[in-house]
Parts: sequence; C-alpha cells; structure tokens
Amino acid sequence: MSRFCRVFVWIFLASGSCFCAGALAQNAPVTPPQDSTRAARAFEAAVHEGPPALRAFLVDFPKGADLHVHLSGAVYAETLIRDAAEDGICVDPVAMAFAKPPCTDKLIPATNFTGNIDRQTQLLYDKLIDALSMRSFVPSTGWSGHDHFFAVFDRTSGLKDHSGEWVDEVATRAAEQNQQYLELMQTPTFSHASQIAHAIGWNADLQRADVAAFARFRQALLDHGLRDEVGLDREQIRQTEADRRKTEHCGTQQATPACQVQVRFLYQVLRDLPPETLFAQTLLGFETVQASIDAHEGSWVGINFVRPEDDFVSMRDYTLQMKMVGYLHSVYPRVHISLHAGELAEGLVPPEGLRFHIRQAVKLAHAERIGHGVDVMEETNAKSLLHEMAEGHVMVEINLSSNEGILGVSGAAHPFPIYRAEHVPVALSTDDEGVSRIDITHEYERAAVDYHLSYDDLKQLARTGMEHDFLPGESLWAAADNFTAASAACHGQVLGGDSPSDTCKAFLDKSEKAAAQWELERRFRAFEARF
Repeated sequence: MSRFCRVFVWIFLASGSCFCAGALAQNAPVTPPQDSTRAARAFEAAVHEGPPALRAFLVDFPKGADLHVHLSGAVYAETLIRDAAEDGICVDPVAMAFAKPPCTDKLIPATNFTGNIDRQTQLLYDKLIDALSMRSFVPSTGWSGHDHFFAVFDRTSGLKDHSGEWVDEVATRAAEQNQQYLELMQTPTFSHASQIAHAIGWNADLQRADVAAFARFRQALLDHGLRDEVGLDREQIRQTEADRRKTEHCGTQQATPACQVQVRFLYQVLRDLPPETLFAQTLLGFETVQASIDAHEGSWVGINFVRPEDDFVSMRDYTLQMKMVGYLHSVYPRVHISLHAGELAEGLVPPEGLRFHIRQAVKLAHAERIGHGVDVMEETNAKSLLHEMAEGHVMVEINLSSNEGILGVSGAAHPFPIYRAEHVPVALSTDDEGVSRIDITHEYERAAVDYHLSYDDLKQLARTGMEHDFLPGESLWAAADNFTAASAACHGQVLGGDSPSDTCKAFLDKSEKAAAQWELERRFRAFEARF
C-alpha cells in the first residue's frame, strides 16, 4: 500500500477501499478533490474560541513559503548573545551593543551571559534582549519604533559568520510550523567590488542614468576584476548550506525535520551606499545569481535592496537606483528581482516621497515582487497602479508585524485588504521574526483575526507564496494565481497524491516550482484529513 493510502484513506460507499490516483489508468474517472469543509469548520471554531485555540489550529496549517526574510534579523537575540560569547567579543552596557575586544572595565565579556548568572547580570541580559529586538519597546520623544528596529542591526556588528547556525535556527522554526520553503536575504562580501568602483569613479553621464554610460561602467568593473568575488559569494552560501545540513544531520537516520525545508537565497544590496558602490554591488549580485543559475546550484535565486527606504541616500537616489536595476535586468533577464518598495508612511518623508516608489520598482526595475508596499494608496494614480500589478501578477510580500513596529501601520490603515480586493497577489511573510519576536504562525493569526479571513483565504495566501517563489520551472497551475485547475500535464490528478501519472511525474521532475507546489497540496490533504 502506498504512503498516500496509508495516510489519506478515502472511504467509498460500503467498500471501504483506499483510492489512489496512481492506481488508475490515465483515462479513468478522476477522484474529486478532498473536501476541506471540516477543516474550515474547525478553523471557525478556533477563531471563536480565541487566540490560544486559533494558534493551536494554525501552527500545523501548511504555510508554503516565507519569501521576505532577512537572515540576520530572523535570528532571536538569545542566539546572537550566545554567538557573541563564542566569538569572544564584548558588550557595551551603555550603548547596549556588541563591541570589539579587549573587554576593559567599561566593556563586559559576552561570556558573562552564559552559564550561571546572578540577578544583576540577569537584569543586564534582559536589557540587552530588549535592545536587540522589539521586546518591551515603548516609543519616546526622538526615538520611534522605526529607529529602534533598524538600530538593532548596528548593535550586532562584530559577530563572525554564523550563517549555517542561523539558517538551521530559521529552518527548524519553519519546520515546526509546517512551512516548507524559505528565501533568505543575505549580504555576502563585496569589498573588492567597492574598491574597484571607487577607483573608477562616478560621472555626470552615470548620474543621469545614461544606458550607454551604464554599459561602459559595467564593462570597466568587469575588466578590473569584479567577478573575482563571484566565486567567494557562491562559496559562502555553499558553506552555509553545508554547515546547516551537517547540524541537521541531513541524509542520515538522525535527520531533523528542518532538512525538509527548502532554502534559497536573495542577494541583498545596501541601498544607502554611494551610487558607484551600489551599482558595483548590484552588478556583483546579478553576476553571482546568474552564475548560480547557470551552474544549477539551487542557492542564489534573485536580488533585493535593503536598509531603510527613508534614509537620505535611499530617497535621493531612488529613481537612479531603479534605473540601475532596470538596466542590469536587460543584461541578466533570468535573475529574479524582489524589491523593498513603499516601506514608508505619512510623515516619515515629505508627501512627494510617497508618490512613486512602488510604481518605479515595478515599471523601471521590473520587480516581480514588492516587499511591504505599505504606502501604495499614496502613489500617484494608485488605482491604475493596483490594476497594473494585478494584471502583471506582481506579488506583494505582506509583513504585518514589522509594518506596525516600524511604521505604526496596522489594521484598517494597512493596505492588505485593498490589495486583496484589487486582486493583487499577496502572501504573508515575517521580515525579521527575531527582531519582531514573532513567527509565521503569528502572522497568519494576525491576518485571520484583523481581516476576518476564511480558511480558504488562508489557503489562497499559502498557495500564492509558492506560486511566486523564485524556484525554477513552470507552475503546477494552469493559469497564474488561479488555483482551480492544474496544468495540462497534471490535469485530472489528485493534487498532492503519491502516485501521479507518468506524464505528471515527468513534469514535476522537471520543475522545482511545480514539485514544491505539489508538496504543498500534499500537506493540505494531510492536514485536512485530521478533521
């Protein structure tokens, strides 16, 4: 008996037989999809019972992908402090930040926060956790949630590379919540590219985004050895994945559930850098991702721009940066693009700064996904922009907790329901779950309660995430963002079944995306069979 039959026993009339799609001839009648009515009723009951019951229901709900995750921000503060002790660095008790050794009278060894600690040390430890996260944060004059959130990343400088450990932590947490796929944002080394760019210099033609000037600058960077760091950046991720899989004992009988979580990486570009450095880092990102794609490595899959969108340089150079990405997209069309855009709110920047960021990310930079998109209704001709995003299937990565913590935007003030009403594809993500002290289940809880979502709405969100991941291959679904019919190769199959037809199996074997979507459907079937 197949695993499908053992787990998903379907009772047909009085026969009590197990019905598996793969046991049928390809032209036989197709079994109707599993009824999710009982799961939907259980969900409504959990909503009525309150937050503890809702979380208990949702923690095992299949969530598919988390497509907006900064690796360094996804790790909890407790891990960072432990890593600081391992690295032999210090803690500045006044700045509440890590500091380079030696640990003088004014600096405390991070090792003091390991092992048995007295009450005074515990109090300092608690303050450090608060400084490295949004825990216990209360805004004060001149210090907002936005300020505190982004300051966390400055306070943790000096740590060594613990990427393998961090990916394991994030993947383990994902596995515990029935999540199968992560795209983690990471910034690898780019110091050589920066030096080259500074030596070559910027000029007026580049400043006005002349395409021919961009082409010449790109070639000059390559001629001066920019590709030398491509191998280093690829190796860094290979080592990260090797360390993670070793920790998780993948491929052995002791393998942890985290091994089943697929992980890919987005190349972070720091948007507050001078234009010549930013161009060089962006070019290095495109080159690195392209090399990974060409080698079928399954590591780097796309790029993203990070750091505060409201910073002076970020605002001053925004249009120029979008044109840079647009030019490089024309050279490297297979490199996927997801961009932070519209992570702004009224009052954070002048009104005119809210009018164009999302549109330019979509139109100039060819972003396939938008991160945050909070100020969309402040954009010029917002309705037409929403229509274009819906028509172009540009997905928005919705980060409810960080949007509240950073921007103070939540509930009815958030455009999440507007995106849904306008048929713009959306999916939930965590952004920086360690800093926000949340997880992906919390985001599903929040969305369900704040926006009165149904069980089918939550399935739509999970499926949308897997539809818009950057895994290679065709989608399992016949039409983009329409989850009612499978592609021709798998049409008529029990989606998520253990025994797809030969034609469907061949299709799944060729498409990592479709295979991952098939796995999500399998998880839905397993989850719904409980009720």
